[in-house]
Amino acid sequence: MTRPPILEPTADSISRAAQALRAGLLVGLPTETVYGLAGDATSDRAVAAIFAAKNRPEFNPLIAHVADAAAARLLVEFDGRAERLAQRFWPGALTLVLKRRADCPVSLLCSAGLDTLAVRCPAHDAARALLKAFGKPLAAPSANPSGQVSPTTARHVADGLGDKVALVIDGGPCAVGVESTVLDLTVAAPALLRPGGVPEEDLAAIVGPLTRPAEGDAIKSPGMLASHYAPRLPLRLDARDVKPDEALLAFGPDAPQGARMTLNLSARGNVVEAAQHLFDYLRRLDASGARAIAAMKLPERGLGRAINDRLRRAAAPR
Repeated sequence: MTRPPILEPTADSISRAAQALRAGLLVGLPTETVYGLAGDATSDRAVAAIFAAKNRPEFNPLIAHVADAAAARLLVEFDGRAERLAQRFWPGALTLVLKRRADCPVSLLCSAGLDTLAVRCPAHDAARALLKAFGKPLAAPSANPSGQVSPTTARHVADGLGDKVALVIDGGPCAVGVESTVLDLTVAAPALLRPGGVPEEDLAAIVGPLTRPAEGDAIKSPGMLASHYAPRLPLRLDARDVKPDEALLAFGPDAPQGARMTLNLSARGNVVEAAQHLFDYLRRLDASGARAIAAMKLPERGLGRAINDRLRRAAAPR
């Protein structure tokens, strides 16, 4: 596989990336959550190229990334809840699902033909610099083949997608390490579509208790498919022991011994540190030569809830 150039985030490389996007090409984009596969969100052709590069089901919507809240208001209809949340958490790891404006320029393919759109303002300096240089929203799902482990370094992007991307901006390892939290504000009670980098408790403090989508509801955002974020090896959840032919994704100071390979998300039991390591460690364990991966459960609070969600989806039938 031919690998794309990996460039430091300089003024020249940001300009080069913006030119590639204007030409309809795709770019590997660093964000604080995971690396994104960025394309012009207003171009049907570019959005279709993202689906093709990822081999992604076209009923699974994409997030439109914007430089700031003012840019988001040109795409979607903000209400008071959206204003409060954007003021508190943007730029940052929160995606809001809102009604599309009638004059929204984003490709309908980006929102899977729905009258809603998922929008986010990323907190990474290089991502915001590229958004400003490009001047339009970017569709940017995780920069990996659909359903596989998300990328948290520029090398992950280059190894996974090769020449399907024109270049990759190297923004270093992702600071958060799991995808954004997705909150649906098109319903009366805000619905948590995907736990992520902003804890549910912090959102509820601003907009009240969150609901969950009902079974059979339309897929309004990424991360709602049952099977997602999956390594090649089978994944066993809630491990309290480990077999000699398994690799262990551990958490905390009391990890069981005897695995073929063990990587501890956080030996001191810190869920923020664990989120930063999650996808990188899954990739490394996947290449360990083990028969399967055993994963310990994290506390169901804060980022621990988001990590457990990713692990459940990674372990789901494929």
